[in-house]
Amino acid sequence: MGIDGEILFLCHRIPFPPDRGDKIRSWHLLEAATKLAPVHVGCFADDDRDMSFSAEMERVAVSQCVLMRDRSRAVAGLSGLIRHQPMLVALYDKAEMRRWVARLLRERPIRAIIAYSVQMAHFLPKDLPADIRFLMDFVDFDSAKYAAYGAGQGGLMGWINRREGRLLHDYERKVARRADISVFVSEAEAAMFRRAGGVDGCRIGALENGVDLEYFRADGDYPAIDPPGAPLLVFTGQMDYRPNIEAVESFAREALPAIRRVHPQACFAIVGRSPTPQVEALAAQPGVIVTGGVPDVRGWLAAADVVVAPLRIARGIQNKVLEAMAMARPVVASPQAAEGIDAHDGAHLLVAADAPGEAQAVLSLLADPARAVALGLAARRRVEERYDWAATLAPLRAMLTGEAEGKDSREASAA
Repeated sequence: MGIDGEILFLCHRIPFPPDRGDKIRSWHLLEAATKLAPVHVGCFADDDRDMSFSAEMERVAVSQCVLMRDRSRAVAGLSGLIRHQPMLVALYDKAEMRRWVARLLRERPIRAIIAYSVQMAHFLPKDLPADIRFLMDFVDFDSAKYAAYGAGQGGLMGWINRREGRLLHDYERKVARRADISVFVSEAEAAMFRRAGGVDGCRIGALENGVDLEYFRADGDYPAIDPPGAPLLVFTGQMDYRPNIEAVESFAREALPAIRRVHPQACFAIVGRSPTPQVEALAAQPGVIVTGGVPDVRGWLAAADVVVAPLRIARGIQNKVLEAMAMARPVVASPQAAEGIDAHDGAHLLVAADAPGEAQAVLSLLADPARAVALGLAARRRVEERYDWAATLAPLRAMLTGEAEGKDSREASAA
């Protein structure tokens, strides 16, 4: 059963193709919304490649507004300083998007709005009609990430990140107070946001990520790769994203040498698009390969003896971990990367808190191939039980209609 009227879906990055963490979630959320009602999509493109996919969006959207995000971080930072705005909001400030949203709200029977990522709430009027439901998908507690960056930095960048953390958290709380319901990618993330304060009376919950269990399966149809070394350790991710950069740097410089002392031919493959010069420089180290973007990540996952996720700063549910588990690979993850996933250390994956622990965990799996296979099979069973997209997104309809609440949450909070 669908919902009356139409849905407005706002997203900071064009959801198609679902080939990186944020786009995987937004694409599946968009597909789920289209099964409930006609959907209008407003989003941004990072580059010409992104913009080329706007035609693909026509098959799921009744209408769309895809704009190039052409404001630099420097300009956004200056604008944010002048307007006392978070840089994340200033980065996406576009009058054309605001006009498109206003026109849709005037002309179309919009009955529900999904804003994906906090900066997209900036395009909504503050006085939404009472018959329009507003679901804010924060995904992650982004301000906490900036605060964590700033806490570990000095100088200008430390000040910038601490300021962004403060301003963004204030903005997140204001948005949560406007929304009918706010969701995060995991209950752990939602609980962290609640504990930070300032959101009493707001409906805040979790809408978990899933994984495409038919696509990510060990016996699927995908091109095999010739492993560049044995044993092969693999990390996957968008390689211009700071937490991923820091993760592979730490593993390559601190964990891999200890592993290679036992397995001199061990190879660490960093698999993902847009590697920065900092990441590319790691290829000069013995045993490190930087692939850049690959047509199909499944071949690398299937070839991996162990998949590693050594993130020190991580928010929510890590798609890279779910995908590796779905491929029945043994995973060694940091506590931060494992935190949002309903899986148990030693039963479905191994958790290691630092580089020496990661090296030890990897070596233990390489020393016991039968245990590694069993861990991978248990991981696959766990994601089948918990992370099918149809199941994780099943609450969406009730969230968009308010049926589970009894009455409109804005009315409830005003009472």
